[in-house]
Amino acid sequence: MELSIIVVSWNTKELLAQCLASIYRHPPRGSYEVIVVDNGSRDGSAEMVMQKFSQVILIRNEDNRGFAQANNQAILASRGNYILLLNPDTEVRAKALIRLTTFLDEHPEAGAVGARLLNADGSLQHSCSPAPTLFNEWLHLFHLDRERREGMSGWDVNTPRPVDTLLGACLMVRREAVKEVGLLDESYFMYSEEVDFCYRLRRAGWHLYWAPQAEVVHYGGQSTRQIAGEMFLQLYQNKLLYFRKHYGQMSAWIYKFILLSASLTRLALSPLAWLEKSPQRQQHRTLTGRYWRLLISLPRL
Repeated sequence: MELSIIVVSWNTKELLAQCLASIYRHPPRGSYEVIVVDNGSRDGSAEMVMQKFSQVILIRNEDNRGFAQANNQAILASRGNYILLLNPDTEVRAKALIRLTTFLDEHPEAGAVGARLLNADGSLQHSCSPAPTLFNEWLHLFHLDRERREGMSGWDVNTPRPVDTLLGACLMVRREAVKEVGLLDESYFMYSEEVDFCYRLRRAGWHLYWAPQAEVVHYGGQSTRQIAGEMFLQLYQNKLLYFRKHYGQMSAWIYKFILLSASLTRLALSPLAWLEKSPQRQQHRTLTGRYWRLLISLPRL
């Protein structure tokens, strides 16, 4: 079998239906399978899959086991030479799956490839990034990373390019590479698991590419938005885990200091929120509240 498409879903019934419909509307060439892992959804997602997409292989979990563990379940059950990790809040466009598999066929040095992700309005979405460093994280937390925030706006969208890290929303990987570096690290419940995985691929000598000819619409954050506060903490806990795992305890302590500095700075600025216009004021308060929770949790990170 050429391709296994894996979709992990948690309470995204309508988007999941759109995602699966787009796969069958724009299928890959050759033989393929679609595996959906439902992480204990309570919105009827699993029932919808059974009723509307009976050809899908459905794995039902009683609870939310997180992105990494659920994907690993499906990877172990899959048979394809290539494995596509695809978010349920995506829609593949015409020939996207064909172009991704063709790219891996033509580039044997490539361990993984990512698509050109688009926002709902068709604009380019940030879908790959340099490998994380403590300096880059400092710039990001203090909003000094203008170049990073502008992202890929100046890129040639007609030419594939090597990258350090690909977004897990649409990540196609060679099975041979998975066998060499192992499955996703289940220590990461949500966030940073693809960053860790891409790091291990590069360390093993595999190349990663962004292939803009393959277009996928990504609506973004539909599951995590349901529990935004918890996911904010999860994001930084997992970044801390990443630095500790790959760069040692000293790097983890430095990252803690960066987080502490950013949290205190945000809290110091919070009294100025009343000067802002109403929508910005609410956004400021929300972010300040999340930084406050992060500050409280720092001793446990």
